[in-house]
Amino acid sequence: MTLARAAAAAFLCLLLAFPFSGRAVVPELVVEAPPALSAAADRVRGIDPGQLASTMRLVGLTEPGPPIRVILAPEGSGPATLVAPWISGYALSDQGLIVLLPQRVPTYPDSSLDDLVRHEVAHVLIARAAGGRPLPRWFHEGMAMIAGGSWGFEDRSRLTLALLTDRPVSLEELDQRFARGQGEVNRSYAIAGAFVRELFDRYGQEAAPRLLAGVARGLSFDEAFREATGIPLAEAESSFWSRQTFWYRWVPVLTSSVTLWLLITLLALWAIRRRRERDAARRRVWDEEEERARQAASARELAEDRQEEDPEERRDETGEWVN
Repeated sequence: MTLARAAAAAFLCLLLAFPFSGRAVVPELVVEAPPALSAAADRVRGIDPGQLASTMRLVGLTEPGPPIRVILAPEGSGPATLVAPWISGYALSDQGLIVLLPQRVPTYPDSSLDDLVRHEVAHVLIARAAGGRPLPRWFHEGMAMIAGGSWGFEDRSRLTLALLTDRPVSLEELDQRFARGQGEVNRSYAIAGAFVRELFDRYGQEAAPRLLAGVARGLSFDEAFREATGIPLAEAESSFWSRQTFWYRWVPVLTSSVTLWLLITLLALWAIRRRRERDAARRRVWDEEEERARQAASARELAEDRQEEDPEERRDETGEWVN
């Protein structure tokens, strides 16, 4: 047998041993929803698998683990009362459970139902990549923001406002701010997202998977961070704030600060207003879809009722049969 034939035979054996399915291995979402939220449930089931695969790559997972249970809960239900009224979704990562509240307009940092699903799925996958060991809240949320694809102009505007109106905060304090009111939480999201994005920019896309793998092996978060990046977390934190302070606070002061601060504020307010308008438009579309679904269901029920009527009751006033 020639070398070429031997190579071809070996390649054929590999194909037979490992058949190519043509589909990426992605998390399985088991969606549960009441009939009133069926349209939203269909949207969740139809999410692009490629988006979930990219989240797996982001956290360094090759296997997604058990199916993720996704519960769509109506307003006023038990799951909805467990969180503040401005929260449209949350994850119980250790249970592989996600709760979505589609009747609430998605709020920052998510701009759509798809973004919200990716964000919450990311929380579950991040926890799995870390072997279920504890992680700082800021890291969890920053990673989920990247996975949700929500970092953009609005995030930069919120970060700018946070840095212009507030002092630099430690990462430890940032974790505590996630338990406060909506304004504090939104600023915390912006800072956490910026820190994690800088982690990717400075140390590469593999930094986060290496960090999570280190935590899964039993390292503390600080130890895993140093192993993944080569520097202590405290040094990275100090470096981050020194750069943010310069670009977002001192540069405006040195270049007619009053004008620039006013411009930044107006741009941020404009971005927030546009975001609310888009959210309201999406809400109207969702309501219209739900109403059409209810009308279609009512029409089907009426047709079925007519088919089941007693023929004796289908005569008109003249006694003739009614078709």
